[in-house]
Amino acid sequence: MSSTHFGFETVDENAKARRVRGVFDSVASRYDVMNDLMSMGLHRAWKTYTVAVANLKPGERVLDIAGGTGDMARAFAKKVGERGMVVHTDINEAMLRTGRERMLDEGLVLPTNLCDAEALPYRDASFDLVCVAFGLRNMTHKDRALSEMCRVLKPGGRLLVLEFSQVAAPLRKPYDWYSFKILPRIGQMIAGDADSYRYLAESIRMHPPQAELKAMMKTAGFGHVDVHNLTGGMVALHAGIKC
Repeated sequence: MSSTHFGFETVDENAKARRVRGVFDSVASRYDVMNDLMSMGLHRAWKTYTVAVANLKPGERVLDIAGGTGDMARAFAKKVGERGMVVHTDINEAMLRTGRERMLDEGLVLPTNLCDAEALPYRDASFDLVCVAFGLRNMTHKDRALSEMCRVLKPGGRLLVLEFSQVAAPLRKPYDWYSFKILPRIGQMIAGDADSYRYLAESIRMHPPQAELKAMMKTAGFGHVDVHNLTGGMVALHAGIKC
């Protein structure tokens, strides 16, 4: 049995997907509230920046992977309009259901699919844009997922990966203190779950830093990749073009 990491813990690959699912089952109902508290609202600015970089045109087709509670899908839908299409997906049913119900409450009906990013159920060259926001670090085989994202993009299509990354050196000590001392306490107070937020902090440290992820995207088939460091590298937006 092959092994991988679940935060700082080494686990069997088959166990990781189950344990990640448990994390997001636990936090789904409070996910957006926790995002606001954890990032002091900055996650909204990071996502707004990502939508601006996407530069979507009316009529384009978008695949939102690990779309969770649907904030990116809603923003993309406004850009592509009625002639376009946004497909909202996630591997976690609880997160997907929360996002779908929220969109329906707003009168927005989007195709919503439960699927694994490592084996996307879409034809080659189906989308103009693929986006994964704060989801890649939880995937077991990131290289496989990136190759799948490349496969379903049209030639010249864009991949946007918004993810926590390696923070600038002067910020690392205070960032570690906040992540491992304060964040689990907030998780316990608001979501009744310290362990899931401790895992989230650990998963950030295990995620490939900016240069490594850029290299992985190029290996997956993206001929040009730009890296946008946000908030001192706390978050990075990798923008790749399929050549």
